Amino acid sequence: MFRKIMLASALAIASNGLFAGDQYVDESGYAVSGYDVVEFFSLPQSAIGEEQPEAVPGKKTITADYNGAKWAFSSEKNREVFLANPARFAPQYDGHCAYGVSKGGKVPANPNLWRITDDKLYLNINPPVVSFFEEDISGTLSRAERKWKKLESKSASSKSWKVLKANDGTYTMESPL
Repeated sequence: MFRKIMLASALAIASNGLFAGDQYVDESGYAVSGYDVVEFFSLPQSAIGEEQPEAVPGKKTITADYNGAKWAFSSEKNREVFLANPARFAPQYDGHCAYGVSKGGKVPANPNLWRITDDKLYLNINPPVVSFFEEDISGTLSRAERKWKKLESKSASSKSWKVLKANDGTYTMESPL
């Protein structure tokens, strides 16, 4: 019996990577456009409906590989913290727009349009989508979790959030790297 349990556990762990989707990486070549994901958790979070503080840029000289992507960090300490538990800091849905996932698609996400909910980092694509997301965060995330089960194994978005027409000028269109 013990052998069966161990075999089942090993198979579950081994197959876990088979179903993982690609991390969203834009033309910068970095996950989260080169911003330091650890820093999101130390930034003050704005109230619903208010603009969040800008993400903290990483450095080309301080990087790590995770989930098939290169991640940049603003300090060696943040890199070490990330490597100790990358799943805790990586954005949900492999860095795709949370609202887009709730609607059934892998949509690129802007790292300056972020929110931490239940100690998880979520990104969205543009200010109007942030408004939809914030109207019902728990409902949106519940729908996204259900849809993600089918979406996760699909290829990452190949589009760039920087070239989409929905930019109304309220957020930066440049990657820090």
